[in-house]
Amino acid sequence: MRVKARGARAAIHRCCGIVVLMGTLALASGAVGEPLPKLGPAPEFALTNQDGKRIALKDLRGKVLVVTFIYARCADTCPLLTAKLAGLQSRLGALFGPQVFFISITVDPERDTPAVLKRYARAHGANSTGWAFLTGTPAEIAEVAKHYGVYYKKTPRGDVDHSFLTSLVDQSGLLRVQYIGVRFNPDEMLSDIKNLLQEKSR
Repeated sequence: MRVKARGARAAIHRCCGIVVLMGTLALASGAVGEPLPKLGPAPEFALTNQDGKRIALKDLRGKVLVVTFIYARCADTCPLLTAKLAGLQSRLGALFGPQVFFISITVDPERDTPAVLKRYARAHGANSTGWAFLTGTPAEIAEVAKHYGVYYKKTPRGDVDHSFLTSLVDQSGLLRVQYIGVRFNPDEMLSDIKNLLQEKSR
């Protein structure tokens, strides 16, 4: 799959004190009001949410999806990313849930049980009507991460060294944008989400 990314100036990111080197990705050119690129079908998956229920990507057709990867014990970068998404959750207002849905997938499935992810979601003010925190078997998580271009590896001290790539999926299940790292502009993501909502209504 050809991948484009937005809102990134560097391809080196730090997670839990460890530098992660990512491959350089081309920048998408979509500006406000311009159609976003269509990168192909978003990879399908079915995982378990914070309430212990299975949820599949195809179950969420008709909504704009934001798909990202975190883990609950991360002490620095993951909470920053989750907080940024929580801010967008608030700004989306009534659109959040019915029309826009967030998905956070753990890269530490051995420790991030549904109960652990539920506590993490509550701690970060995530509204479960529009935000799922997903886990699965190590094999399931490895497969999903690979298909979404996310690298991760557990360190000897128990941290998870991983890259940050947040994907925007449209209502038809097409991958439209990927944002590198956690320093993307939330205003840009909000604009992209609204562009997709307007695109569907035309």
